[in-house]
Amino acid sequence: MFCAFLMRPIWSNAAAMELELDIEHWPAGEWNTLTQRTAEAAAAAAPELASRRLHVSVLFTSDAEVHNLNREWRDRDKPTNVLSFPMLAREELLDLATDGPPAMLGDIALAYGVCAREAAEKNILIADHAAHLIIHGLLHLAGYDHVGSDAEAEAMEALEIAALAKLGLSDPYADRDL
Repeated sequence: MFCAFLMRPIWSNAAAMELELDIEHWPAGEWNTLTQRTAEAAAAAAPELASRRLHVSVLFTSDAEVHNLNREWRDRDKPTNVLSFPMLAREELLDLATDGPPAMLGDIALAYGVCAREAAEKNILIADHAAHLIIHGLLHLAGYDHVGSDAEAEAMEALEIAALAKLGLSDPYADRDL
């Protein structure tokens, strides 16, 4: 999706996925470290993400680029905060053997302007909001959904909350109306 072969691997170890980042139209920051720590937290909350065979590309880009991707791949003519493009079905992920060749789990794209606006509205750091969105995207790549049913949404949100807690970040859903 994002020409992962052009991106540089930023992190890999024997127990976790390999991440490849492309950072465009985002301010200077510790996005590599943030993505690494966030992926570790997501894998701790959702162990199916802890395979060293998995590869994920993460694109930090502009609202315009995410808008184009959203229009092209989801028929939605607007930018959004994060998009996920899974390349493995959930069943394939769950059946993935420990040993074997690399397996591309998928791509994630984050839109800077949308993320920055949402972080400002929530009165949180953009890095904290980006961490939440990366976790959200990784869970989508792992086959979790929040649209199908309330039970699915609650399960996905519980994993997001658990992963964020591992990063020392608060529940992003705590202020919603029940």
